[in-house]
Amino acid sequence: MDKKGRDGNVENLDKNEWKQNLIRIVKGSIVAIIITLILLFLFASLLTYTSLQETIIIPVVMIITAISILIGSSISTLKIKKNGMVNGALVGMIYMVTIYLISSLTGTGFACNVNTIIMMVSAVLAGMLGGIIGVNLS
Repeated sequence: MDKKGRDGNVENLDKNEWKQNLIRIVKGSIVAIIITLILLFLFASLLTYTSLQETIIIPVVMIITAISILIGSSISTLKIKKNGMVNGALVGMIYMVTIYLISSLTGTGFACNVNTIIMMVSAVLAGMLGGIIGVNLS
């Protein structure tokens, strides 16, 4: 049995559902970026005021990224009942593209190295896991 919108058109309901999912994905990406900014600020403060080694920067940034995307994708998929992996992966990809563009424009250039690839893969995987968690929590 098909669900129908106000005008009796199934297609309009699908478009509305798709639009709502897109809004949730963008909100999840924004939440992930905000969490990242907060955690990176705290980490930078620790680096500044303690004797932590600078060699831990890359692993900590990767962990912060994964945690942020996990939380953002979980939040974005809380109200949906299916496709958590896909929506979560989209949150991870939007997050990474946004962060990559911002970091490229602010001085690092558009370089791609092993760390960049690892970050992109871990972002998508963290998003997929967060999407699964979010769907199952709803």
